[in-house]
Amino acid sequence: MGKILVTGGAGYVGSVCSSELLAHGHEVVVVDDLSAGHMDALPKGARFYRADIGDAEAIRSITAEHHIDAAFHFAAKALIPESVTNPALFFKVNVSSSLALLEVLRTAGVKKFVFSSSAAVYGNPTSMPIDEDAPKAPVNSYGETKLCFERALAWYASAYGISAVAFRYFNASGAAGGFGEDHRPETHIIPLLLQAATGNREHFTIFGEDYQTPDGTCLRDYVHVTDIARAHILALQVDSPGFVAYNIGTGQSYSVRQVWKTAEDVLGRPINVCVGKRRPGDPAVLCANPSKIKKELGWIPKQSDLRNIIQTAWNWMEERRPGPPLATGSPSQVRTRPRTTPARPFE
Repeated sequence: MGKILVTGGAGYVGSVCSSELLAHGHEVVVVDDLSAGHMDALPKGARFYRADIGDAEAIRSITAEHHIDAAFHFAAKALIPESVTNPALFFKVNVSSSLALLEVLRTAGVKKFVFSSSAAVYGNPTSMPIDEDAPKAPVNSYGETKLCFERALAWYASAYGISAVAFRYFNASGAAGGFGEDHRPETHIIPLLLQAATGNREHFTIFGEDYQTPDGTCLRDYVHVTDIARAHILALQVDSPGFVAYNIGTGQSYSVRQVWKTAEDVLGRPINVCVGKRRPGDPAVLCANPSKIKKELGWIPKQSDLRNIIQTAWNWMEERRPGPPLATGSPSQVRTRPRTTPARPFE
């Protein structure tokens, strides 16, 4: 078993992945500046250092102290609207600071590097589903910075004999055990819907209903965070030097309206929804072709049924609510509505 450095390990995907690493017997060293992560998201048993990934001296000290075998790099700026209005911040953190981290690890002799990338590298795809060789044309600086670092990582892997894996996520979602989505501000569809369901948010906003999709709303491929974490565990098996990128998705996409209606069905209660304008930088459709990761790593998305994603996210949110849980099906909270057939994905 190895000693794994996890940057951004106090964040959403990083915390779940850290927990999975610990469960598999690895030692976990988390580096997080807590600008987006939370101390209560750290799994028990992980060593924690509050540090900036761009602080080369701090990373060098941590790496030397723990004799790191591999690095999982989650730390990044990720709010897409902000990436459009403030690209300087995204290039600073996601490229400049990440390169500083990579250089420290290279000089320390760390030969395995797993990078949390994004489907945002594809931009508006020209065909569906998207495979890893599809054209890369990001429509926001978030996607551009992820692609920029991927390219740098590929050159490092080639020149320095590093085994580098980039995972391009397609809408990480759901919750696992004590770990779930707690972004501040929250921008992801499922927690926003659940907040509207509890009354903690006045309504859920659909950003645009005039896209070239079957119901006019954006289509996305949702993958459970546990399945994402398991992909990272499998990446430790990759030993050959070089760079490889994998999509992490299910190959099925759901519209915003479908997710809304499925959430109402799972919770058994209405969710107040309104329609707003499009957000800048949102592609109409994102749907993965995950055949490569299935074939080469043997990865299977076991938890990524949409109903299970919503249910696990709801369970996690209810566990954190003050006072007694808001029981699903309570007559005072739920309108009577016939149980509907679960939404089917657009494939």
